[in-house]
Amino acid sequence: MTGLIAFREIVLKVHSRCDLACDHCYVYEHADQSWRARPKVISPEVISHTASRLAEHARDHALPSVTVILHGGEPLLAGPARLRLVCEEFTRALDGIAELDLRIHTNGLQLSTRYLDLFDEYGVRVGISLDGDRAANDRHRRFADGRTSHPLVLAAVALLRSEPYRHLYQGLLCTVDVANDPVAVLDALVELEPPRVDFLLPHATWETPPARPDGAPDAYARWLLRIFDHWDRLGRPVPVRLFESLLSTLRGGPSLTESLGLAPTDLVVVETDGTLEQVDSLKSAFEGAAATGFNVFDHAFDQVAAHPGVRARQLGLAGVSESCRRCPVVRSCGGGLYTHRYRDRNGFDNPSVYCTDLRELVDGVEGRTASRETAPQLTDPAELARSQEELTRILLARLHADLADDPGWARAWELLAAVERAGEAGADALDAVLDHPFTRTWVLAALDAARDGRQDVPEAARRLTALAAAAVLRGGLDLPAEVAYRDGEVYLPTLGLLRLGEPGTEGRAALHVTAGGYAVRDGRAEHRFGPTAGDARWQPVRTWSPGPDAAPVALEDLDPYRNCFPRPPRLRLGAGEAEEWRGRLDRAWALLHKAVPEFARAAATGLTTLTPLAGGPRAGGWGEAGRHGPGALGVPYAAGVRETALALLTGRRRTRLRALTEVADLYALDGQWQHRSPWRERPVPVSRLLADVHERVAVEAYRRATATPEPGGSDRIHRALDRLSEAAELTVTGKRLVAELRYELKTVDA
Repeated sequence: MTGLIAFREIVLKVHSRCDLACDHCYVYEHADQSWRARPKVISPEVISHTASRLAEHARDHALPSVTVILHGGEPLLAGPARLRLVCEEFTRALDGIAELDLRIHTNGLQLSTRYLDLFDEYGVRVGISLDGDRAANDRHRRFADGRTSHPLVLAAVALLRSEPYRHLYQGLLCTVDVANDPVAVLDALVELEPPRVDFLLPHATWETPPARPDGAPDAYARWLLRIFDHWDRLGRPVPVRLFESLLSTLRGGPSLTESLGLAPTDLVVVETDGTLEQVDSLKSAFEGAAATGFNVFDHAFDQVAAHPGVRARQLGLAGVSESCRRCPVVRSCGGGLYTHRYRDRNGFDNPSVYCTDLRELVDGVEGRTASRETAPQLTDPAELARSQEELTRILLARLHADLADDPGWARAWELLAAVERAGEAGADALDAVLDHPFTRTWVLAALDAARDGRQDVPEAARRLTALAAAAVLRGGLDLPAEVAYRDGEVYLPTLGLLRLGEPGTEGRAALHVTAGGYAVRDGRAEHRFGPTAGDARWQPVRTWSPGPDAAPVALEDLDPYRNCFPRPPRLRLGAGEAEEWRGRLDRAWALLHKAVPEFARAAATGLTTLTPLAGGPRAGGWGEAGRHGPGALGVPYAAGVRETALALLTGRRRTRLRALTEVADLYALDGQWQHRSPWRERPVPVSRLLADVHERVAVEAYRRATATPEPGGSDRIHRALDRLSEAAELTVTGKRLVAELRYELKTVDA
């Protein structure tokens, strides 16, 4: 069947009874009482058929791994012999098909070395239910005669923590009760050094709402936030899945638990009689809520995956209620656990019965962590530059892994390594050539070619050789720098273009540093070139300064990889054309500093390379951001002063936002959110709306300062910012950026 989401997790009920009488248990105390008619212990036939069905499912969907959780009731009541059969059958069935992750969740009362020796043999990890200290645990987890279970659970945990079983310790599951002391609960759990703690909201629906002793709609949020604060003060000594899931989604990452987030469910339950059911918590809603009508004897898992109830929990944003879809925290809370949405009159098409709690919890965690979770690249240009430098090196290392066997590439790579080892001068020179924006363009193009099977290895090696040679020359290093040229010329990144022969010729030439610049030896002849040599065969990269205190900017009209903008670049400018363009840039920059000085200073930060593009300005005169590293900008050569100023401003805004999105998560890309844009006919994704606002704030400032305001421009930006403020897919860093844009617009409106 197409469009199905495969089951990667199986809950296998190996025993349907329990040795405790917990009054908050969804299996025995809630609406669905189907356990009464089921066998106490899973049969060998059910085990065998389930293992075969799972192997079939894993093979059909090419699953790399599957998880089987032994559950109940109390699974240890099945006894070691039956549990061994489970381990043997699933291990045999999955052998050679998928990796098997076996787990068991137990109250721990029966845990002993005979079980743990079995679990050690098959790698079965053990999770234990414990609600905290003795007072908290004894509120619910008691024997039928009222006796405490706490000492026996602690003994089980102590055994699990001991050698040689410690590696089987998976974690502790704690059901929340707001009547308990949250600090005492966390301290008691942390003391047991669990690899992970799960906090579980008591299963409840709108028909059977959770207990709220003080009547407050956010009691559970306040309790959990006290846990969070204490956990944070302690230095987060153990992972807490609930909190880590929220922190992950607030950063733009995935949900880490079924009870939160919009990730589709991939779990199916197998009862002791072989009945296939939906997630077990649905038993809290109504009799038969978890039923599918299928079983392991007659039905494949794909048939369960196609069940309407299962598909309803795989719809992501479309699967939550309308009010949830409009909520800015829906990506983190996901509308809450599906079970908790149930109401008699309309089923599960509701927010969670814990809706207020979840909103307060998400907002509370975000408010407490936003400053720490905000990517430093947003507020620190130096950190953004460092991250971009590291990204280029990571990409180059990935390319090296593809091409390391080529002799030409290997020689050039060795020379780069020698440059890096040559002290501070070498390191600075290497940084300069690797941080050249079009180095990134070349690396990305080469990686694309390698992925598509059309890699030109000699061309890649030539470029790397030229990079290494340029670093040697820039650093003034006494290292052998041999370049390979084609069509009679070689481009040395950041330095210039050297002609070594007639068009159509190929060869190799040795370069070295001289007192007055550089020299090339081709055969027996040596020719000097460089800043002072005056060799007609040498075309240096020209520069321009955007101000007396600014670093020079390269006017890059030589690099063959500058062809990375939406429109083609100009060919090499003549001397007169270059001077004319410098003058136009001077006047445009002066206009920016006079009209919008703060925006102009921000635009100058990190600008290293300007490339003249063919043609005049497009509508609006906006600059061009291409596929390159940070610092580059394409500007229409034939644009006038005002259009050039606007191109510099908007182009730098575009390149800054692009650089940010490459190294920091501003929004999640795992949903189908669309937003109405004041500037476009159709709804757009948040990335487009954010980019529009990011540019138009600066454009609005420029137009007002130059007496060319756009009617209603500020109002449209305000509306777009309001929509962004409610966008569920924005991360904490994205929200911080929106706040900065709102502040910028406020200064414009003032």
